[in-house]
Amino acid sequence: MVNYKEAEKISGEEILYKEADVLIPAALESAITYANADRIRAKIICEAANGPVTNEADKILQQKGITVIPDILASAGGVVVSYFEWLQNMQSYYWTEQQVNEKLELMMKKAFDNVITLAEEKNITLRESALMIAIKRVAEASRIKGLYP
Repeated sequence: MVNYKEAEKISGEEILYKEADVLIPAALESAITYANADRIRAKIICEAANGPVTNEADKILQQKGITVIPDILASAGGVVVSYFEWLQNMQSYYWTEQQVNEKLELMMKKAFDNVITLAEEKNITLRESALMIAIKRVAEASRIKGLYP
């Protein structure tokens, strides 16, 4: 509400620098960059937009001890549900909303657990872990399909 008397009016950029448990950049690519990453005070950044944290900013945030949940993990739910829709259409068999939500929760928890586990094992960021898992899966799918010997 724009005219809420007890609210502090701030710009879109200023909100990035407020102390917070979780910051969710959800609109713009490259919202957090080398130029402003040092001013971020959130404990966790959950990327809801595509690429809101640049590679350079990622390094600064890591040095500051700020956990970044990468976009390919944080916003994967929509892609997973699209996959579920494709599966259902291929089979002409449809799930209830509750069934979709249960399957989505299982997949997202498993994906998050896999990313966290690898990150801890290798002492790497969640982004590096998610990318390693994704690359491994693409390579394995390509091998299985016979695209590369």
